[in-house]
Amino acid sequence: MASAQTAGALHVAAAADLRPVLPKIAANFERQNHLHVEITYGASGTLTAQIENGAPFDIFLAADMSFPKRVISAGLANAPQPTLYARGVLVLWARKDSVIQPLTLDSLRDGKLRRLAIANPQTAPYGRAAMAALKTSGLVAEVTPKLVTAENIAQAAQFAESGSADAGMISLNSADNPPLAKEGTYVVIPAGSYPPIEQGAVVLRRAAYAGQAQAFVDAVAKALLHANDVGAQPDVLPVPR
Repeated sequence: MASAQTAGALHVAAAADLRPVLPKIAANFERQNHLHVEITYGASGTLTAQIENGAPFDIFLAADMSFPKRVISAGLANAPQPTLYARGVLVLWARKDSVIQPLTLDSLRDGKLRRLAIANPQTAPYGRAAMAALKTSGLVAEVTPKLVTAENIAQAAQFAESGSADAGMISLNSADNPPLAKEGTYVVIPAGSYPPIEQGAVVLRRAAYAGQAQAFVDAVAKALLHANDVGAQPDVLPVPR
């Protein structure tokens, strides 16, 4: 549940993969609009349940479309459809001193890989994407005993960063920003290996500043929608040899 709320502010429930990039967007918005932005991060499924149970958020930035659509179906949002604000990219990240360096897509098959961090597939879209990619590559049976399941994508990144896992299947937002960008390397998981991660936002019906809330969603979309263009990728992970 969200912590104590501040009057005269936008209260944002945000998918955990936004933690590295959202504060800067929020700070710019605050300077331009003179309205404070308070952000609570979590797994999209967990945040959805909190919203359904009355959590006092004004905006929901989810890691896919299904969760904001669920909020809309419950009559808790202002719009009939979510706003697309980003397209998520899944990557394999490892510390520079990881036992599986130099890192490649084949590192998932490396016998030295003992622990692989992913977000919870039950509540986090990036976790579902990770499992889909493993299934596409024929690695589910081999890798499942090595999985370390995190509550959300930010915690999965933390497990890999701390060395609690040898690598993590995490978001490009996490891998391409401090501190992970300095501490490790990543390879992009081919987009064809998992369903597209289209990230959706909704302004909630309870929002006191509905116009400003939509303006914030639009600012996030402007900043992020094309930020994860990583160029041409192979269609799938290499097949097992």
